Amino acid sequence: MCHMTEATTVDDLPAMDDPIWVEAATIEEFRTKGHACVRSLCRPDEVDAYRPVIHEATLEHAWDQRPLEERDTYGKAFLQATNLWRRAPRIAGFSLAKRFGKVAADLLGVEGVRIYHDQALFKEAGGGATPWHQDQHYWPLDTESTITMWMPLVDVPPEVGSMTFASGSHRLGYLGNYPISDESEAAFRTMIDERGLALETYGAMAAGDTTWHAGWMLHSAAPNPTGNLRAVMTVIYFADGTRVSPEPTEGQQLDLSIWLKGCEPGELAAGHRLPLVWP
Repeated sequence: MCHMTEATTVDDLPAMDDPIWVEAATIEEFRTKGHACVRSLCRPDEVDAYRPVIHEATLEHAWDQRPLEERDTYGKAFLQATNLWRRAPRIAGFSLAKRFGKVAADLLGVEGVRIYHDQALFKEAGGGATPWHQDQHYWPLDTESTITMWMPLVDVPPEVGSMTFASGSHRLGYLGNYPISDESEAAFRTMIDERGLALETYGAMAAGDTTWHAGWMLHSAAPNPTGNLRAVMTVIYFADGTRVSPEPTEGQQLDLSIWLKGCEPGELAAGHRLPLVWP
């Protein structure tokens, strides 16, 4: 499936810029279902190199660090830290890796992709379920060509598992103003039942495996009943040439002011905050 070569950055973290050839069946699965799995995208030594760096930055920059019992449903789902490649520059070798960008471009069927932002999602021991939601609810991007890479930095056992996807839901587009919450859980679960959408998961995963899903894909994640941290790093990509949504929704205003700062509605989504990662 892939050919990897040894490469290191100046501070001895792996560069991971070697290209990956994605199997045609995997590309077809993504186009049809809106999600796919690419195993062993990172070697164990690469994950081992980046794990402590990402872990340290996540604990430093996590949004809500109150005790688990004091948080709402969203907060109980995970410790969340975003844009780590800019906050902790050593992580840039991971988040801007050409190897990952090539997979994103192949699955989307586009020539080039830019990073929107990275995001660590650490589901703590005893952490709650992640409610059903659509990622692109938050993104003021005028395109359907968006994709998220989800990579565990530790082995994920069956009782925790990877995300659950409502296959084909990416073709439904925007389904309403539902940020991640108890409300989104109830509304989307009802939609899934009414439309008879098939639910699929890739189950247990090894560190360095990945799932990929489209921006409008309905997905959720189970709680963490174990005593171990489920450390996951995600990277979001969009097709090069994408413009900012001409009329961003209420739910997209925060992202517009942070990730797309300096880009006006209707303008190209580009610039140093949104670097081209492939080619």
